[in-house]
Amino acid sequence: MSEPEGLRRTLAADVAAIIILATLCSACVGVGARTVTADRFDYTTALSDSWKRQMLINVVKLRYGDAPVFLDVSSVIESYELTQTASLGANYLNNPVQAGANVGATGVFSNRPTISYSPLSGDKFARSLMAPVPPAAVLGLIQSGYAAELVLRVSVQSVNGLHNERRGGLRPHPASPQFLLLAEKFREIQAADAVGVRSEKLDKTEAPVLVFNPYVDERTAADIAQVRELLHLAPDATEFSVVYGLIPENDKQVALLTRSMLEILAEYSSYVEVPEGDVAKKRVTPNLRDLSSEDGQYVLPIAIHSSSKEPKDVFVAVPYRDHWFWIGEDDITSKRIFSFLMFTFTLIETGEKQPAPIVSLPLR
Repeated sequence: MSEPEGLRRTLAADVAAIIILATLCSACVGVGARTVTADRFDYTTALSDSWKRQMLINVVKLRYGDAPVFLDVSSVIESYELTQTASLGANYLNNPVQAGANVGATGVFSNRPTISYSPLSGDKFARSLMAPVPPAAVLGLIQSGYAAELVLRVSVQSVNGLHNERRGGLRPHPASPQFLLLAEKFREIQAADAVGVRSEKLDKTEAPVLVFNPYVDERTAADIAQVRELLHLAPDATEFSVVYGLIPENDKQVALLTRSMLEILAEYSSYVEVPEGDVAKKRVTPNLRDLSSEDGQYVLPIAIHSSSKEPKDVFVAVPYRDHWFWIGEDDITSKRIFSFLMFTFTLIETGEKQPAPIVSLPLR
């Protein structure tokens, strides 16, 4: 081989090595940016699924008389590290045949997620689980489009002395017929866009005000008049202040005795279907039955089933003791009520929010 030809081969090898190195380096550019789409979707799915499972397991635990425990995910931090080494060498000896080039590259990619958990305890537990749902939050749920009947039956124990059903606690009792009629009429008035909410200043705080639209058709006007009669409200008023309590002070006030999240979860834990074997061993109280529908059949507002084997095609499922408890994917009513319970939980906590923990990551 001639010297010029050997030189050309050496130069060609050098160029090839440079191209390979450039390709390796360019492939590593923007590693963090490319992970956003996948990581954000994966973490959103994981957090959603874990939140549903945590809510269901606590409902089941309350059914068995166990204490609920909630653990918040306060922060999720992804730390990526990419280490690269590369080498490029060339030699040209007197003998062109021995001339050549060498190239080498190595890379190490690591992912170190840092997830912080914050248990609900002490004052935070009291605010989140034991504090009553604020009346403004109840009206806000109705105003945002949730069915008024659902909101009232889940989150309110009484309205101006009309009592909702109570399944748990020391004194279980059915709902008064007037309360059920009130919830139904509120749903119809809401469907006619004839009820609204606004806020007004009261002792340096924002007080909710319930407003009925006076410009409605005869049917809706009759429904509003019936609501006024049920709640003993002033027949000529269209605005009523809303307060927390059992009995209103006057006929232009609506008193809501709202439930705490712990009460709400305890109420709906009564609908958990438990194995008969656990009932026989007195581990849990017998399964309850709901109020009958018009055709005399019992209808559960939410159906939480149990089975000895892990179920398939479920909306959410959790193991507890030696059984599985679950809500079916095809049970749209139970899914909606369960999701509503989860959303209501986010409205309960009051007071100052705690800052997220500070996490120090090494710089590389």
